[in-house]
Amino acid sequence: MKRRSQIRQSIAVSAVLMVLLFALPLAVIVPFREELFGGERAADETEGEPFVPGEADGGVTLRVLDGEEVREMTLGEYLVGVVRAEMPASFQQEALKAQAVAARTYTLYKMETGGNHGSAADICTDPTCCQAYSSEERARANWGEEAGANEEKVETAVRDTDGQVIQYDGEPILAVFHSCSAGQTRAAGEVWLHDLPYLQSVSSPEDTEAIPNYYSRAEFTAEEFRTRVLAVRPEADLSGPMSGWLQSAVTDSAGSVETVTVGGTAMKGSTLRSALGLRSACFTWEVQGEKLVFFVTGYGHGVGMSQYGADRMAREGADFREILTHYYTGVTVGPWKGLDSFTNRAEP
Repeated sequence: MKRRSQIRQSIAVSAVLMVLLFALPLAVIVPFREELFGGERAADETEGEPFVPGEADGGVTLRVLDGEEVREMTLGEYLVGVVRAEMPASFQQEALKAQAVAARTYTLYKMETGGNHGSAADICTDPTCCQAYSSEERARANWGEEAGANEEKVETAVRDTDGQVIQYDGEPILAVFHSCSAGQTRAAGEVWLHDLPYLQSVSSPEDTEAIPNYYSRAEFTAEEFRTRVLAVRPEADLSGPMSGWLQSAVTDSAGSVETVTVGGTAMKGSTLRSALGLRSACFTWEVQGEKLVFFVTGYGHGVGMSQYGADRMAREGADFREILTHYYTGVTVGPWKGLDSFTNRAEP
């Protein structure tokens, strides 16, 4: 019996020691937990707080076609995704604001005119159809160490321009934009079928040395050129020497090719640009040996706001309103009375 009692005492002592072993560190740490670890939960380094839009943007719910899925989000949330994708976050804050207002205006124009998706969605995330869009997760992965600062700049640009819309005769405009021009933007009628009074040719202060691939070149063998051109103009006669394939180029007010005769058939410069995958329609060409070589200036269709031009204007002291009224002729920038018609549409 005595031996059993000693065993029980040993077990009890061991149990007490084990409790002290684990409890003592906690007893020391808990009173000083706030000083050691801070009073708040550690922040997630890969994602910030959810974006809270302003009152005007937050009151409009969009149906956004993202791939095969239609997602609902506020106008403000959508615009943050567009600005992330469409303009480098390293740009000046006023340029980012100009981009936010242009993207908001473009979206409302699409909603006002019926858009491209009928009753299925208001807008989509395909840049070849509507506007590019990037989630915060994807943008942060691309931004790396600058992710936090860049996200803050983008969200601020959208929030600080809450409800601001570019208008002509009191209605949202087709606020198209492009990366950079050849020093002069193009009128809508020089690129597309119809002209618009607010999309006219204006000067654009491009910082050519700061723009990646501002000057580019593209080379095509005879077979490559034939394949691409005949896909859009099967009637073109591309026989004989390459030196005679392109003739009679007509340039517009911005120096871009408006029309050109290709293989005896008239073609818009923008059509040839698309067929060949050139960075813009501001190009010249020459035959070098067995190849047709194109020399290209700028990037994009050249209509509306130049993003690099906007950044240059911002660095020189222009605010977002000055930038927008420069690139879009005869417009005003401010709250749009028609926004109320889109407010809280998703509510029963």
